[in-house]
Amino acid sequence: MSEESKKRLSRRKFVALTGSALAASGLLAACGDATVTTAPAPAATTAAGATTTAAGAAATTAAGATTTAAGAAATTAAGAAATTAAGATTTAAGAAATTAAGATTTAAGAAATTAAGAATAAAAAAGPTDYNKVGKELVDAFAGKLKGTKVSIAHGVSGEEEKKFQACFKDFQDKTGITVNLIPGNNETSINVKVESNTTEDIVNFPQPGLMGSIAKSGKIIDLNKVINQDWLKQNYKQGFIDTNTVDGPNGKILGGIFQGINFKSAVWYPKKDFDAAGYKIPTTWAELKALSDQIVKDGDTPWAIGIESGSATGWPATDWIEDIMLRTTTLENYDKWTKGELPFTSPEVKNAFQIMTDIWFNDKYVYGGRKSIPTTNFGDAPTPMLQNPPKAWLHRQGTFITSFFEKNKPGVKAGVDYDFFYLPPIDEKYGKPVLFAGDLFSMFKDRPEVRAVIQFLTTYESIQPWIKAGGGRLSPHQNVNLADYTSEMERKAAQSIINATSARFDGSDLMPGAVGSGTFWKGVTDYVSGSSNLDQALTTMQSGWANVKK
Repeated sequence: MSEESKKRLSRRKFVALTGSALAASGLLAACGDATVTTAPAPAATTAAGATTTAAGAAATTAAGATTTAAGAAATTAAGAAATTAAGATTTAAGAAATTAAGATTTAAGAAATTAAGAATAAAAAAGPTDYNKVGKELVDAFAGKLKGTKVSIAHGVSGEEEKKFQACFKDFQDKTGITVNLIPGNNETSINVKVESNTTEDIVNFPQPGLMGSIAKSGKIIDLNKVINQDWLKQNYKQGFIDTNTVDGPNGKILGGIFQGINFKSAVWYPKKDFDAAGYKIPTTWAELKALSDQIVKDGDTPWAIGIESGSATGWPATDWIEDIMLRTTTLENYDKWTKGELPFTSPEVKNAFQIMTDIWFNDKYVYGGRKSIPTTNFGDAPTPMLQNPPKAWLHRQGTFITSFFEKNKPGVKAGVDYDFFYLPPIDEKYGKPVLFAGDLFSMFKDRPEVRAVIQFLTTYESIQPWIKAGGGRLSPHQNVNLADYTSEMERKAAQSIINATSARFDGSDLMPGAVGSGTFWKGVTDYVSGSSNLDQALTTMQSGWANVKK
């Protein structure tokens, strides 16, 4: 850290140290965007299996609602627009956040207090899911009518996560008498082999929607629009989660799968304690993000920590940047066309996204180690300079999984103290506040009442609640999630941001065929960043993968 930056910290420490108790309680709220920052234990204790519609202060009356009172109540001075990838659509966010950058610490504390009260009221008012809204077979299952039947699920969950996944079905099995056999070791190869030999399990966990979509064309995947109440799907999922799993069947569009758990990607991480002490403010627009980067440079430091090295998968972190920028600069229709190969990489829309990324990545004053370090810096090691004392970099865009690398590379760091995140701000406000996500989807291959009951169950918050309560990175895609169940503010804030999103889209490279998404896309972007190709050449390389797919 430069001498000028140290002086800046010193000058502002008085403000940080003399803040009121209310400001202290509201710090986490001020860091994010419309997020319920405090969830008192008394308010959190809904009945086991409760699916509170704690979308915030007042539960969303419809899952499709894009405004949650909680988002407004919980939006603090600094965070209205920092809603993790989902970004809030709360029209009250502007009022709650006032000017984000200029609000006082007292306001932040007050907002956090309001959010806590709102969360308490919402949690207290919530009740378990009305299974009548989901599907007849689920109702029959809980009435004991399907007792003694068995359902098999092939999945790819392993290690400690597998135990949490298994726990998700314990209460269901106890109450319905249906035995759920979980078959581990699922991957793309095993799925393809079983599909070809007609030996798939009843339900299959797909790692990528693209693979599911390619198999759906064969007619072997059952259309869930005919299995799950469509009004329920619209109520309990963002439309983007439904759109992602709507694919071509042999006779038209089908809903090929549903999400049980997801990961949040549109986050910008920062060293919270030092960030606050330096007097920096959470940016709520792209212009503010650039101004923050410029201010950090002016203070003698480097804003961004970036690395894309990942062995044979080198380049993938750059694809996430492009996907997030695409969602902020063009329509959802164009994003969908791009992931399907209908909008080429060489199009003005995609080229514009790369140019916006270039403005940050190729500015050596902005990037720790300069542009030349990006291709050779491992993605997991990239944020480590941000956690040094004092920080050597201040910003790192990555999904919520990256915190495991924080703790590995810098033992003892604490979430909410040493690091936090804010939502990657919008670029063009007319495209709202979208969220980029990844996750595990489940498709149905065998049509029996008990299989229908299980796939219907997976659309409810109860199906992921045990995992949420155990902690460990999974987020619920369900609108009726009980935010109080999350074990950390990091997870709670990410979940709130997803709830408040105006739109949601799956990781674009994972939607593309492997020859493109994990092939020419990775290669082309790495060539570009390393300097071995100019932008036009790199975009042509990326597009070339589609020619192979179409053949």
